[in-house]
Amino acid sequence: MTSAEIRQAFLDYFNKQGHEVVASSSLIPANDPTLMFTNAGMVQFKDVFLGSDKRSYSRATSSQRCVRAGGKHNDLENVGYTARHHTFFEMLGNFSFGDYFKRDAIQFAWSFLTEVMGLPKERLWVTVHHSDAEAEKIWKNEIGVDPERFSKLDEDNFWSMGDTGPCGPCTEIFFDHGEDVWGGPPGSPEEDGDRYIEIWNVVFMQYNRSADGEMTPLPKPSVDTGMGLERIAAIMQGVHSNYEIDLFQSLLKSTAEAVGVSDLDNKSLRVIADHIRSCSFLIVDGVLPSNEGAGYVLRRIIRRAVRHGNKLGASGPFFNQLVTALVKEMGEAYPELKEKQSQVERVLLKEEEQFAKTLDHGMRILQEAIEQLDGSEIPGETIFKLYDTYGFPFDLTADVAREHELSVDEAGFERAMEAQRERARAAGKFSVDYNDAIRLDGSTDFTGYERLNDTATVVALFSDGSEVQQLAEGQQAIVVLDKTPFYAESGGQVGDSGVLTSNTARFDVADCTKEGKNHLHHGVLTSGSLTVGDHILPEVDAVRRQAIALNHSATHLLHAALSTVLGGHVQQKGSLNDEERLRFDFSHFEAMTAEQISEVERLVNEQIRQNSEVVTEIMGIDAAKEKGAAALFGEKYDETVRVLTMGGDFSIELCGGTHAKRTGDIGLLKIVSESGVAAGVRRIEAVTGLGALNWLNETDLTLSTVSALVKGSRESVIDKVKGLSERNRQLEKELEQLKTKLASAAGSDLLGSAIEVSGVKVLAAQLEGVEAKALRDTIDQLKNKLGSGVVVLATVQDGKIALAAGVTKELTSQIKAGDIIKDLTGKIGGKGGGRPDFAQGGGTDLDALSAALGSVEDLVKAAV
Repeated sequence: MTSAEIRQAFLDYFNKQGHEVVASSSLIPANDPTLMFTNAGMVQFKDVFLGSDKRSYSRATSSQRCVRAGGKHNDLENVGYTARHHTFFEMLGNFSFGDYFKRDAIQFAWSFLTEVMGLPKERLWVTVHHSDAEAEKIWKNEIGVDPERFSKLDEDNFWSMGDTGPCGPCTEIFFDHGEDVWGGPPGSPEEDGDRYIEIWNVVFMQYNRSADGEMTPLPKPSVDTGMGLERIAAIMQGVHSNYEIDLFQSLLKSTAEAVGVSDLDNKSLRVIADHIRSCSFLIVDGVLPSNEGAGYVLRRIIRRAVRHGNKLGASGPFFNQLVTALVKEMGEAYPELKEKQSQVERVLLKEEEQFAKTLDHGMRILQEAIEQLDGSEIPGETIFKLYDTYGFPFDLTADVAREHELSVDEAGFERAMEAQRERARAAGKFSVDYNDAIRLDGSTDFTGYERLNDTATVVALFSDGSEVQQLAEGQQAIVVLDKTPFYAESGGQVGDSGVLTSNTARFDVADCTKEGKNHLHHGVLTSGSLTVGDHILPEVDAVRRQAIALNHSATHLLHAALSTVLGGHVQQKGSLNDEERLRFDFSHFEAMTAEQISEVERLVNEQIRQNSEVVTEIMGIDAAKEKGAAALFGEKYDETVRVLTMGGDFSIELCGGTHAKRTGDIGLLKIVSESGVAAGVRRIEAVTGLGALNWLNETDLTLSTVSALVKGSRESVIDKVKGLSERNRQLEKELEQLKTKLASAAGSDLLGSAIEVSGVKVLAAQLEGVEAKALRDTIDQLKNKLGSGVVVLATVQDGKIALAAGVTKELTSQIKAGDIIKDLTGKIGGKGGGRPDFAQGGGTDLDALSAALGSVEDLVKAAV
């Protein structure tokens, strides 16, 4: 069976068992601070297991794409060197949300493996947690597993969502690859071998663990399972390594062709074939290379692949060329990969080209480090800096060292690497107490689409993190209602503000957020008292709501216009819509030109002038996707969604926010700034309506003020400012020339004070009124006039000392400028360095400067 056939067989089997087939979620978990990447099939169902998300089904199955390359789950360094480690893999899973439990879960797994897949029962090995007598009984008495192929394990067979929250025992199924492969069964001393390979893990979520470690039974025990597609494919295709399965063989062949090698059994080829999967799907899910977070991990994976390509002899960009082969293998199962193929290729090519420049820069840094080297060994810290900052491989540094007959401090490099790993592990320890959040059953009925005021009942009150029954005047708190017109912050739109009133109380609402399906009204009780069960009148600040709605609607038009002008690769990376302005972050590789910004504005304002109706439709998520609706970055959607359409088909998006009734209500959009916020991510800030008019009025006033200052009219102000700018540059140039002449004159005046030390002319002096950057030219001039000798000059600016030293070429074998500067800066509380013929540095101890300059004679004398 091919990998694709196995994937489909799994989904079909569980669909026939009453499971809803659910599409793979993004590799970037939505609204989940505990994970950097989706690393298991249960991640998209976490809120369902926790009870804060309700679905129309109680059984689900999926093939989830996963990445393990950062934080706690980091397999990066093992990839390519073992048979089963990957940065990207697919996890086949079936899930029960309070429906079936141990008996059915075990029977489903055994039936699929032995009947559908046809695996011999005598080659399967089963494990359970030592405390799980129920699972042991099912396996032995009902399934009939051979007791000789059965193990009871401890902590390896207990799973938890985090330090707190749902947890429970596991049962695992292993496949025996045969006696010709070294290794023992689970629980034996040889279990780390490759003979027995785990293929299926079934987690029985039956407890809730609190912060103090106490575990209490869950009211609705659930099931979470996972089976690696690559592992079961290797078994079904009769191979031992995942890299020998059909999917990888195709990628390996394409990689070999791209880099020009013929041996497919090559670790570097395996690395590249694995990495093209994780990199491509991360980009599909909106991640772009950067220097932090998920983007940094993506950059590391890309550069690791490129380094391995270079080791194989690749002479130019090649990694981006492999996307076509990946689309051929996985595009049918994941159509989004095919849809965004050109975007993925473009991102990879740009990163490859950037890395090539980085390697060139790293080589220059290495050469400078060798020139300044004190000894014959390149320090580990230097090697690590080249690796970490410039992406310079250790083995390349070692090769360069050998060319210069130098050694490398590999142990020091490894220590620095281990320190980095520790920092990464610490950064990867996301921690959330799942019992610490506000827990509420039921939901708040949101009526804010139709009205701005309503009648409601208080269902819960919270103050200082604790649930209370009553609030007193002046108390800050959170109020939960059975229904509300207040919009809760989500989708980039800020929460509403307003008031909650009754006959005896007033609660001022400053913000509204959502926890699960409940709206939380944050504010302060300004008068009276408020009790659970009270009937109140919630009223939204209508003026603020309308301003927010206009900015939110404008964001949709802006998104559509950016896609039209810049291309289909534009994806929303975040947004903020409040009453004053809108902010929109989107994927793009370079700063927008003035012409592009103008065209985006024109398109948006054209839609505003057309004054078309803003149409909202409620439909199923699949129907919305067929309609062409775009989903917003980082948001989760229910099965039934709101689809917002503007300008016919100009803008179609899924959105639960509040909006204008017609595009004309927006009035006007004006982009006030465009900037970069991360690698590959741009940000636009804009104003609409009255805010746009105010911005234009302020800009007009600024223009009038500038016109008056330059004594010109509004029409001539540009020419006037250009003229002043050019005149200013000319004056600055003349000033620099005068300063250089002054420094030269001051230096020439000092020639007569040069002394001879052991046959070497030495000039050491402090210059007054000379800038630090003039020291180099002055030293060069003085060296020429001396003919042969040493020149050390100092100047003081803003309380800081600048030092420079020059040594004529024929003396550098005896006297090095870098050594002089290192000695002097140590005496004035600073540091510095440079080449043998020129070096510079600085310090702050003004009182020590005179003595330091006086010591130059002794330094020269000692050197010669």
